[in-house]
Amino acid sequence: MKVLIIEDEKTMAVEMQAFLEKAYYCCDLAHTARLGLEKIEENQYDFILLDLGLPDKDGLHLLQEARKNCSQAAYIILTARGQLEDRIKGLDMGADDYLPKPFSLLELQARMQAVSRRKFGLTDSEIPLGDFNIDLHKRSVFFEGQEISLSRREFDLLSYMLLHKNRPLSRMQLSEHIWGNFSDDDYDSNYIDVHIKNIRKKLSAFASVDWLQTIRHVGYKIKL
Repeated sequence: MKVLIIEDEKTMAVEMQAFLEKAYYCCDLAHTARLGLEKIEENQYDFILLDLGLPDKDGLHLLQEARKNCSQAAYIILTARGQLEDRIKGLDMGADDYLPKPFSLLELQARMQAVSRRKFGLTDSEIPLGDFNIDLHKRSVFFEGQEISLSRREFDLLSYMLLHKNRPLSRMQLSEHIWGNFSDDDYDSNYIDVHIKNIRKKLSAFASVDWLQTIRHVGYKIKL
C-alpha cells in the first residue's frame, strides 16, 4: 500500500519510512504542508500519516484540504498535542485514528492494520479467496492448509486486488499503489501482466482461479 508521511521532524519521518518500507509499504515523505498537498494532488494514497504541528499550516486545516483530493485514503494523526479537543476535532474532520507522540513504530503499524481491517470490513487477517485463504499478517496464501509460494510482488499484487475486490483496477493503479511510482517506460513493459500470469499459474495448479479476471483495455479485477 502507498503511504504519505507528512512530518516536519525529518529524523522521525525517515525512521517511520524505513520501518514501514520493511513492512512492505511504499512511502513518500513531505516535511511541510505545502509539499504534502503537492504530493496529494499528484498521487493517490492508501494512508496519510499527518503531523498537526507543521511549520507552514495547521495540520487540521491540511486534513480538511487533503480529504478533498484524496478522500479514499485513511488518515492517522500523529502529534505531540494531547488535548482531547484536538483529538475530537481531528476525528470529526475525517481522521481514522489518532496517535500521540511519542509512540512506538510497532504500535503505528498495528494501528494501520486495524484501520485497514475496519476500512475493508475484515474481522481478522485471514481472508477467503475462492478455494484459497490469504493471511495478510503472515503474507501467505494457503490451499487446504498447504502454503503456496508467491514472490513478494505477487503477494502484494494479489492482496491489494483482494482488498479492492469487485473493482476494476488499471495497470497504472496497481503499479502506483504497490511499487510506489509509475513511468511511461514501466507502462510499456508488461510486468503487471507477467506477475498476474505467474499468480494464475501458481494458484491454478491447486484450484480454479476464475475469480481473477482480465478487464480488456483496463486491467484486472478479483470478482467474488
